[in-house]
Amino acid sequence: MKILLIGEYSRLHNSLKEGLITLGHEVTIIGSGDDFKKYNVDHTIFPKFFKSTFIGKITKKIFYRITKVNLEMTEQGIRFYFLLSKLKGYNHIQLINSDALETHPKFEISLYKKLLKQNEQISLLVCGDETPIIDYNLTKSPKYSVLSPYLENQKLKNLFQYSLKYTQNNYRNLFEWVKAQSNVLITSDLDYELPMQNMGYTTRFIPNPINTDKIKYNQPIVHDKIVIFLGINRLSYLKKGIHFFEEALKIIQKKYNDKVEIITTENIPYNEYIKLYNRAHILLDQVYAYDQGYNALEAMAKGKVVFTGAEEEFNTHYNLKKPVAINALPNTDSIVKELSYLIENPEKITEISKRAHLFIEKEHNYIKIAKEYLDTWKKNT
Repeated sequence: MKILLIGEYSRLHNSLKEGLITLGHEVTIIGSGDDFKKYNVDHTIFPKFFKSTFIGKITKKIFYRITKVNLEMTEQGIRFYFLLSKLKGYNHIQLINSDALETHPKFEISLYKKLLKQNEQISLLVCGDETPIIDYNLTKSPKYSVLSPYLENQKLKNLFQYSLKYTQNNYRNLFEWVKAQSNVLITSDLDYELPMQNMGYTTRFIPNPINTDKIKYNQPIVHDKIVIFLGINRLSYLKKGIHFFEEALKIIQKKYNDKVEIITTENIPYNEYIKLYNRAHILLDQVYAYDQGYNALEAMAKGKVVFTGAEEEFNTHYNLKKPVAINALPNTDSIVKELSYLIENPEKITEISKRAHLFIEKEHNYIKIAKEYLDTWKKNT
């Protein structure tokens, strides 16, 4: 098959591509690289003029102040438009989000229409903010979600503009249009599968693919200090509950100063981020989750003990009897308690590390997952 993957926010599509290529398929990825993360893509739509040049930045600010039109979004759409002549003859197209092109919704629909005229079929992958996900989280039905900080303090609304945009009519219409064109809706973890089910959608749940050939397992050995890593993305700071980790680390540093080394980074490219956390025994990922996102899964594959979503729904779904990750709750004392236990019982780090790696091998192997995608696409032709 000839497959086009549009959008990349976590390396999910890159790992899927690696699995599909191993199975003999031709795969192309289009995306912006997701800003500072700089994920690999085959064709970029990064708005480099309005994002990276002095004249572009000034023009963008002035134009937005007058018209409220974001020229970065315009540039991304135009860059995709000029790629259309190269995007022909694909058997399947997968969007990583209804807003995979990150341009103006009406413009985006027109671009998708042109794309579909010269290709066969399309699917939508729900693996992040999306209209039904935001709608469900706003009902306050889940005990917590990435919107919890906003629901607790609506003065934070401006900091949640990216998520809340999906409730606007133009983005709602974009989602409905993409859904209507899609042969299948696919979810990547329980944080999206459960809301989609509760909102009445029919989906196919396929776990995130992890390249377990490329990511090597390193059994953690504690020689001197236990290394704890926290990578901060300011854009998702509140949604991931990072302040709970920061508060917990202050307490841990004071309590176990001679037993721990704490590494903290902020807004660095993906490749640099990976190099820095390789030394860590423990990685702090996020608190407002039921399941693991891509970052946590890659760390688990390497043998890190990850503080992330690992709720009872997750354990039940995978029939787990012993933890493969630490369920990080939005509670500083709880995080301190879990960290203290591991620091005082370092043998538990090794035990969880081994289980985490085996879990990834069993449930997230990129070739196995690529086969599931292929089967799903074919069944819904």
